[in-house]
Amino acid sequence: MVVGMSYKIILDSCGELPAEYKADARFATVPLGLEVGDYQIMDDENFNQKEFLAKVAACPTCPKSSCPSPERYMEAYHCEADHVYVVTLSSKLSGSYNSAVLGRNLYHEKYGEKDIFICDSHSASCGETQIAFKAMELEEEGRPFDEITKELDQFRDGMKTFFVLDNLETLRKNGRLSKVKALVASTLSIKPLMEGQEGEIVQRGQAIGIKKGLAKMADTLVKEAVDTERKKLMITHCNCPDRAELLKNAVLKEIKVKDVIIMDTAGISSMYANDGGVIVTL
Repeated sequence: MVVGMSYKIILDSCGELPAEYKADARFATVPLGLEVGDYQIMDDENFNQKEFLAKVAACPTCPKSSCPSPERYMEAYHCEADHVYVVTLSSKLSGSYNSAVLGRNLYHEKYGEKDIFICDSHSASCGETQIAFKAMELEEEGRPFDEITKELDQFRDGMKTFFVLDNLETLRKNGRLSKVKALVASTLSIKPLMEGQEGEIVQRGQAIGIKKGLAKMADTLVKEAVDTERKKLMITHCNCPDRAELLKNAVLKEIKVKDVIIMDTAGISSMYANDGGVIVTL
């Protein structure tokens, strides 16, 4: 590494960070906005999941989100770091990626040149965290910027993101299930197994009841993930740590992984996953 080269990793707020990284100077989060009826908040460090879920449950209209402005991204890039890596929610699900790109253009016009790489995660939640941590790992190894950007794209393309939700209404009402042709979830007991494929949500199967849904998710992940001993298993849950543990144990019974990180959903992921949802990436 060239002595003095520093880096910053910026996520939009759909990507969670483990508690010990929230105050880490190498990381920053650009918040999206959340709206439930008349209630509007930013998805930042003040987000209160319990209060938010109660408001969603009580509100007859569907919650909505708004992506960060290009100016907000531009200001996030305006820092001491020589290399900036940005990881956003899938561009098929949000305008966050486009905002980040416009923000880079604004930055170059206003402040001049800087190495800024923007990665469309093709995922969400812990999928963003996976890419952010990979960027940190490669930077700490002292790899050149151009090499890291290529590796991050390859890493993203090889990543698996699955989720099982108790409630798909927010995704459905906000038009995020366009690729799901016939969603047989009219009865509450049927839990579809969903996957993020190239940034779009597709249905991979279904099970009766959440425990069988989690088992199916673990089974599918174990069968399809490759090179797992070099990867981190990341699980994000919305207010259901017991389900995250259940999933973790089911996966680790079958394969070895480099590390396990379990996180609670922040605002945007709480909105889409809803109470009881579980997301996994490897």
